Amino acid sequence: MIPNFRRNAIGAAVLSLASFAAIAQAQAQPQPVLQAQPAEAAAPAALPEIAVTGNPLGASELIAPTTTLSGDRLLMRSESTLGQTLDNLPGVSSSYFGPNASRPIIRGLDGDRIRILQNGGGAPDASSLSYDHAVPMDALVTERVEVLRGPSALQYGGSAVGGVVNVIDNRIPSEPINGFGGRADLGFSTGNKEKNGGVVLEGGNDRFALHVDAFNRDSKDVSVPIDLECSKPGRPWLARKICNSANEAHGGAVGGTLFFDQGWIGASASTYRSTYGTVAEDDVTIGMKSDRQAIEGEWRPGGFISSIHAKASHTNYRHTEYEGGEAGTTFSNLSNDLRIEARHQKIGNFEGLVGFSSESNRFAADGAEAFAPHSRTRSNALFLYEELGTSWGRLSFGARTEKVRVRSLGYPDDPTVTRFAIGERSFNPHSAAVGALVNLAPQWQLTSNLAYTERAPKDYELLANGPHVATAAWEVGNPDLDKEKSVGFDLGAQWKSGANTARVNAYVTRFRNYIGLTASGRTLDEEGQVVTDPEATDTLAEYLYSGVRARFTGIEASGNLRLLGTDGFGRLADAATLDLEWRGDVVRAKNLDTGEPLPRIAPFRAGATLAYGNGPWSARFGFDYNAAQRHVPSVGARETDAYTLWNASIAYRMKVQRANLTWYARIDNITNKLAYSPTSILTTTVYPNAPLPGRSLKVGLRVTF
Repeated sequence: MIPNFRRNAIGAAVLSLASFAAIAQAQAQPQPVLQAQPAEAAAPAALPEIAVTGNPLGASELIAPTTTLSGDRLLMRSESTLGQTLDNLPGVSSSYFGPNASRPIIRGLDGDRIRILQNGGGAPDASSLSYDHAVPMDALVTERVEVLRGPSALQYGGSAVGGVVNVIDNRIPSEPINGFGGRADLGFSTGNKEKNGGVVLEGGNDRFALHVDAFNRDSKDVSVPIDLECSKPGRPWLARKICNSANEAHGGAVGGTLFFDQGWIGASASTYRSTYGTVAEDDVTIGMKSDRQAIEGEWRPGGFISSIHAKASHTNYRHTEYEGGEAGTTFSNLSNDLRIEARHQKIGNFEGLVGFSSESNRFAADGAEAFAPHSRTRSNALFLYEELGTSWGRLSFGARTEKVRVRSLGYPDDPTVTRFAIGERSFNPHSAAVGALVNLAPQWQLTSNLAYTERAPKDYELLANGPHVATAAWEVGNPDLDKEKSVGFDLGAQWKSGANTARVNAYVTRFRNYIGLTASGRTLDEEGQVVTDPEATDTLAEYLYSGVRARFTGIEASGNLRLLGTDGFGRLADAATLDLEWRGDVVRAKNLDTGEPLPRIAPFRAGATLAYGNGPWSARFGFDYNAAQRHVPSVGARETDAYTLWNASIAYRMKVQRANLTWYARIDNITNKLAYSPTSILTTTVYPNAPLPGRSLKVGLRVTF
């Protein structure tokens, strides 16, 4: 039995102090689906503001540092995985496990410290459990992606201590759609011979709206600048390809909404299917499926409660790891998610909401490489968020309390498997935060955030005990783990003058009981027995989940400098425009118990892009520089060298009747540079077998109507 498994961990109440700092607007201006315009237009019309969902009250100006990608910006940087699509945004890197599986890393934090949402609701999978598990979402049918950097636990729980990535696809329309429209995408890439296509169709009137989408991707092994070994049947022993990196994916959705005088209600059903190779093992592929049903609505009763917004979803996720043609280990996650928010009318200058959320997960792993037991996790939470408007800006504050219960069922399909503990633990995480936005002058804003967050350990952190071949480790959980506790402070500033902007954020987050994997120094065989023979083969290093004191500090900066063209205030200086977009960030993460760096942290990074526009033509040329990473643990990690990746793109827009066409071409890694990701577990384990992709040309067409 798990010792003391029935005791509750009592959470501490928290007081926070308000400060002043950083970004009042999203890092990238939201852009809706391309609007019809004449090909000869010198510049696009001004776009309307879109309320970013990272603010519970729907404000377009945010106290928390936020980046939004949509429209052409999302189109021109989209990749087959969510992590690679967002990589190199300020403060964001990728857990790159080859071209088919990667999650976003925000400010050095990954896994279950980054919450990935779909339309603001839960979208569980198994991607946080292992780096080789993909996120079942695709940019081809995504409307926009919002990235909230820094603690967001007030809204989404302790698993959002590092930040939130919200993927928005409008499968349940929240606004009436008058008429019929949509978009279609086609693309081809040379580096992996990928062919992809997607279509989104929407229509309706003042009383109802319908949405349908579908996508398909088919790619071969990815080209790299070096010969790599490959033992997969039918493949050469040496080739300039990442072995077993092919991928096939397809999916789609249908949804609809009914509108009435005091609100709306809608529902959707979606599916995602993928079969992809895991680059750590030449003969292993993963067959994944995820089915999701969601319902969402809003009622505006009038009176003191101005609106009640509710959403619920059910997700059935499952994937099987095939060794050759034989089914191996199967992972499944059956989950339910409910969220209700009641917003009240203004009380003086106060406005805010109170909310309730509930999540339940039924996880199972079956097979020879099942390193975690069957488990049940349930979380219920109450949260409060308020904002105070003032003559100089805004103050925000809020709190959240949760009840989390984790129950282990062991390995019920085979009672002879006894390495998994059976029992139950309960936790009561509490979080609180304050923030401020100050308008110093028409061109200057300051923001700051101070947050205290508690996170309950995940089921695998408590209960894992088995071989994890993808990461070349035997992982062992700790059933006595306490809550992870952190205090985070963020300070920043933003300047804007016409088309010229500059943003900077500095932050520090200090963890008490930061839960991570630590090498024990022992080696185990396939049965979990200690191996002392240094010549033994087919062994795994033992890694233990444990809590340490840790500190993360960093700075992010980005901006735009208009070099040629309009000055941003509507006065035309030239028919063409030329901008210099610049960005940079650095993060340092330290284990305060040992004094050593934490693993898989991005080094100093800097980048710049020249962006040219002239009527229907646009072009971009730039680079992303990653410094050498020498701040790594002394055991179980490798240093990486510096590298610079150059890229360029060109686009041409034209109108054919009522359709707008965007033809584009993009070339990545122009110099075919050999580079290895410092934030990838592959850098530590099978380092020579998974460099970043080599030179690749992508051509495509987007049609909007």
